[in-house]
Amino acid sequence: MRDTLITWDRFLFEQVAARHWPGGDRVLPRLSRSADHGLLWCAVAGGAALAGGPGVRRAAVRGLASLAVASATVNTLGKRAVRRGRPILDAVPVIRRLARQPVTTSFPSGHSASAAAFAAGVALEEPALGLALAPLALSVCFSRVYTGVHYPGDVLAGAALGAGAALLVRGLAPAPGRHAPPARPRVDAPALPDGRGLVVVVSATSGRRTAAREDPGAEVRAELPLAEIVPCAAGDSLPDALEKAARRAAGLGGALGVFGGDGTANAAAGVASRHRLPLAVLPGGTYNHFAHDLGIATVADAARAVRAGHAVTVDLGRFGDGGLFVNTFSIGSYPELVRVRERWAPRVGAFPAGVAAAVHVLRTAEPVRLRVDGRRRRVWTLFVGNCSYRGLGPAPVGRHGLADDLLDVRMVLSGRLARTRLLAAALTGVLKHSPVLRSSRVHRLRVDGVLPGTHLAFDGEIAPAPPSLTLTKERQALVVYRPR
Repeated sequence: MRDTLITWDRFLFEQVAARHWPGGDRVLPRLSRSADHGLLWCAVAGGAALAGGPGVRRAAVRGLASLAVASATVNTLGKRAVRRGRPILDAVPVIRRLARQPVTTSFPSGHSASAAAFAAGVALEEPALGLALAPLALSVCFSRVYTGVHYPGDVLAGAALGAGAALLVRGLAPAPGRHAPPARPRVDAPALPDGRGLVVVVSATSGRRTAAREDPGAEVRAELPLAEIVPCAAGDSLPDALEKAARRAAGLGGALGVFGGDGTANAAAGVASRHRLPLAVLPGGTYNHFAHDLGIATVADAARAVRAGHAVTVDLGRFGDGGLFVNTFSIGSYPELVRVRERWAPRVGAFPAGVAAAVHVLRTAEPVRLRVDGRRRRVWTLFVGNCSYRGLGPAPVGRHGLADDLLDVRMVLSGRLARTRLLAAALTGVLKHSPVLRSSRVHRLRVDGVLPGTHLAFDGEIAPAPPSLTLTKERQALVVYRPR
């Protein structure tokens, strides 16, 4: 079988070399050179960022992040795993050949991986723009065969790897959902016209502060002018601020609000649940996964629900001695990713730091040993989601709903070439059946035998992991405002 594939690969290469392609001799070699080191895609991203709106800029960043992951994977895994020689150029006309021939191995094609990763990454954020870039990406891929530096099989493998990298980046930093999950179960909550009776704690340390956001409370006041704003500056105690705000909201017969990211929403959820108060989540962080899964993309979305009294009940995940998570819990490589991302984010920004941290962890992470429900495991990562997540991989994208009484458990097991096998399964569409991925949905999970020095992550926060802990669900424990 392998010999047959190699024979066909060489045959197709020779067919391309033997044919004359009108205009190809002038255009394709130049196009191929322009894509060296990703320069073509950096130029496209820069132009899109300057000419487009926020959505286009996000798409450009996502495309570059996907390209970075694809390039790192090709250079660290692909080129070293399969040391295939470059094609012999005898059949390729001299006018097509590149002036500077590549010196690395042939499989897979790094240019094709970068082209596919950038176009797919853009498409996952802005489908129309990604579709417009597809012909350019395909032309770059074809140019690698046309100029004689790759076999067609190298190009196909590189393009598949690039698409997989874009999906990986989407898993690490999901785009806001275009369609929120169904609003179930609905519940009555106080309607607070213009925010009267709402006490909002504003975290000054959440998200990316810019000149336009020196006073983050202004965004809340613009939508809910009668809400009481409680600023929580760096160095202030967020739990204390939330407790005081909750007591004030209870006295008013209103609701607790919070402006911040997932970590801030996590802290507010525990306080609101304990005081039996509805919670208004106003997105002000970097990622805002909990708000997005509620169908809240902006402060205006949350304000609309607060004014109308539209709300739902949601589950809370519990772990250990009082720990809580509204999104995810994990042990293994993800906590290390969070630690590296937080260290680099002040210098390069949150999103680039997240991508760079993912590449770093992919190269350096080590598996952890623990027992899961009494069974010894050696895992790269143990992921537990609060409610069922979409997607089959170890980095799911978003939730179907927020009140299903289930924990979504995913484990990436250690073993020979585990990460490579997992990526191959994702690219071939058989991820669900990969031998290195285990998934289940349960009501309760016991984890013990955790070694000292191991860390856990919950809703983007990290902490030392105890030797043993139990994860459970608290069904419909929290009322949250949500637009209909």
